[in-house]
Amino acid sequence: MNKKITSALISVFYKDGLEPIAKKLQELGITIYSTGGTQKFLEDLHIPCVSVESLTSYPSILGGRVKTLHPVVFGGILGKRNDEQHIAEMKQYAIPNIDLVIVDLYPFEETLASTNEEALIIEKIDIGGPSMIRAAAKNFKDVTVIAAKEDYTLLEKILHTQQGEITLEQRKTFAAKAFQVVMNYDIAINNYFNPTKQCQVHPLEGFREALRYGENPHQQAAFYGDLSKLFTQLNGKELSYNNLVDVDAAIQLIKEFSILPPLGKLEGVFREAVFAIIKHTNVCGIASRHSVKESWGAALAGDPESAFGGILITNGNIDITTASAINELFFEVLIAPTFDEDALQILKSKKNRILLQLHNTQSNSAEIIFQEKTLLNGTLTQQADEGIYTEWKEVGGRNTTEAEKADLLFANIVCKHLKSNAIALVKNKQLIGKGCGQTSRVDALRHAIEKAKQFNFNLQSAVLASDAFFPFNDCVSIAHAEGIEAFIQPGGSIRDKDSIDYTVQHNLAMVLTAMRHFKH
Repeated sequence: MNKKITSALISVFYKDGLEPIAKKLQELGITIYSTGGTQKFLEDLHIPCVSVESLTSYPSILGGRVKTLHPVVFGGILGKRNDEQHIAEMKQYAIPNIDLVIVDLYPFEETLASTNEEALIIEKIDIGGPSMIRAAAKNFKDVTVIAAKEDYTLLEKILHTQQGEITLEQRKTFAAKAFQVVMNYDIAINNYFNPTKQCQVHPLEGFREALRYGENPHQQAAFYGDLSKLFTQLNGKELSYNNLVDVDAAIQLIKEFSILPPLGKLEGVFREAVFAIIKHTNVCGIASRHSVKESWGAALAGDPESAFGGILITNGNIDITTASAINELFFEVLIAPTFDEDALQILKSKKNRILLQLHNTQSNSAEIIFQEKTLLNGTLTQQADEGIYTEWKEVGGRNTTEAEKADLLFANIVCKHLKSNAIALVKNKQLIGKGCGQTSRVDALRHAIEKAKQFNFNLQSAVLASDAFFPFNDCVSIAHAEGIEAFIQPGGSIRDKDSIDYTVQHNLAMVLTAMRHFKH
């Protein structure tokens, strides 16, 4: 059912975009109620409006904390237009209908980002705004609510094309958006007061960033969040949807090398420079060396074909020598904690090349991180896959050497960040072959071997990591035939003994970690 707007209440913090709406309301002969700064804004535009104070016969008090919290205002919003008792009571108490509510909220999260002064932060907790928005949204059968300036353009279009009439479907859509705005606002306040029990929901609309498109050009997309907490963009175009997905994969990978669990003499083994190349969220090249330049060269050598157009990340400083080498390759994004100025001059030679300075990636070990995925008309949530192994159990025909331990641990980290089914082949802390996203573990191994041979790597003395258990001994025997002599896998198959027996018979090393790393 269409509703003709006859009156509107406007009270907003942000005035940009409001002028054409207010002028159209005036043109349509709609009575406007307003207060404070919004009233002055409208009057300066020579748009007549009725002050809320004259409507309530009560002034704004307590420094503006109380001005719209009054039965006349909320009665005008919540009154049912087809309820005889409501109609009679509204007439008795001289309560006018309010058909359109345009209200936004005090900038709580923006204030939080700009100051630590509690008094200023508390004063930006809006009371009347959320109350009016919720009231109008609840009464959407009779009232239209606009709770965010992002909807001003759509409202203006509707006012022009429908001459002040709003359909029930449109009112309900606006109401749904309004409840989301209030929800996000309350979540931001909750997260301020409860820093250790934060809600894992979209942040405020103010932190919504429209993207050029989604995974493909025909898909709309947006990002909700605050990227500035993770990195500073030093150069390049806006990050795309696919860029953001790959950047996340890259950061999650590089974080592993600052939070490694101790392993006897191997504690600190990866405190050297690590360089990784990501393509479609999978690792296609990674190496650990004494310098960033050396680790870059080894990572690129692992798969120079796939590196083209990839996402690059390191845990070390980018100097001019490294920058000169990297500059020879076309890539989308380079992420590093620091850049030398002369290195930046070289890298900024391509204006669209995205350079991100990564902030501290250390995680609070006591903090449990959760992930979400929407599917099947609902949401899945799970604890993030934190950790590399639960135990280090040597079960093969011999114990691993110190060099093999380092390579196995490195391979296990890499494998964790490949799509399942996944196999990683590593030699001297360099990824030399990988198979990922395969429907069988044997296929993943064959792909990994083929990749290694494609770029002329000798598999003799390489190690193998698997993201899940070996259900049979086929992978171990195939890899052994290529010269691989050390394996790491979670175990857990009812036929673990098959693979273990093979390693015992052929004097090979095998480690069980008791931690699977499926990734879909």
